Amino acid sequence: MVREKNVYQDLKAENRNRVFHRIREAGRISSPSLSYELKLSRPTVKQNLDELLGLGYIYENGFEGHTGGRRARTYSVRASARSAIGMDITRNHIMVTAADLCGNLIYEKRVRAPFSLNTEYRKLLGRLAGEAAAAARTGAEGILGVGIAVPGLVTEDHQRISYGKILDFTGATADILGESIPWPCRLYNDADAGGYAEISENSQLRDAFYISLSNNIGGAILIDHKVYKGEGARSGEIGHMTLIPGGRPCYCGKTGCFEAYCNASLLSAHSGGDLELFFAKTAQGDPKCVQVWEEYLDYLAIAVNNIRMLFDCPVILGGYVGACMEPYLDRLRMLALARNPFDRNADFLVACQVKREALAFGAALPFVHEFWKNI
Repeated sequence: MVREKNVYQDLKAENRNRVFHRIREAGRISSPSLSYELKLSRPTVKQNLDELLGLGYIYENGFEGHTGGRRARTYSVRASARSAIGMDITRNHIMVTAADLCGNLIYEKRVRAPFSLNTEYRKLLGRLAGEAAAAARTGAEGILGVGIAVPGLVTEDHQRISYGKILDFTGATADILGESIPWPCRLYNDADAGGYAEISENSQLRDAFYISLSNNIGGAILIDHKVYKGEGARSGEIGHMTLIPGGRPCYCGKTGCFEAYCNASLLSAHSGGDLELFFAKTAQGDPKCVQVWEEYLDYLAIAVNNIRMLFDCPVILGGYVGACMEPYLDRLRMLALARNPFDRNADFLVACQVKREALAFGAALPFVHEFWKNI
């Protein structure tokens, strides 16, 4: 008897979840359409609609059709019912975002703030989270959590930084960084967060390798819409694969790392720290910038080909440089293809779709997606 009751409850929860997700995917849909598309009886659909309305997750949104007879009422997800906050902290900046219940980016802000673990910095994180929550208009009780993307390795429980040499904060915890944040906090590796945002925004993309080309280099292995973390939560750390044996020194203490040849600061150093200005000068034909960019592309092509040989999957260029890559993608494809003995074209190489604050956005999305599963 207990087993029968559990099966019934599981089926009921599954149907409610299916109805919610179909409404979310459609944007606006009627009860008869839900019944037809989900192959559920109209009483079952009505029961689930009533429950979702009662929970405040959906709302009535007009009527369907303009022909004679009684028109069917339509429903949409109340995007402001819940939201999550994402942050990306770097050496000199904090990026803050918010995602709504539909998984949309609804708020973004960037502030210049040199990283520190002192009290003032942690209070600043709290203030910025509060501003994002206010902008989301969810109410404090509707914030699902705060994800913080960091340039370092993170433990599997998302609570501690196991390797944080870039900011010298190995051992820092979510509790420390979130000391002034009144919601649950988690830490995410920044490249993993960027990759998660990318694959979440592209439903057709199941497996891929995401390269984060920012002021530091990172990567994320994406398998079946999930980030593969490896045995020690260190997968995808391509910034420290050897690109040139005995080459340039890297901050990690080794030499010849991909990081030392393709981090974004190597480009922006030629334009006063302004990456957009670097690309503007390159487009205008500035000789020095063009030379630096061509060298950058040569090194990047080596890394791209290595990844393609290893994983045989789409390679996504993200981060600060990836967001600016579209005009140069054909050139990079040609360079990568010249090293590739198997592919006849390099269509596997694409620029990121999420170009605005992808790392912070990707740190917010897991909270939303987990909430979806339990509706």
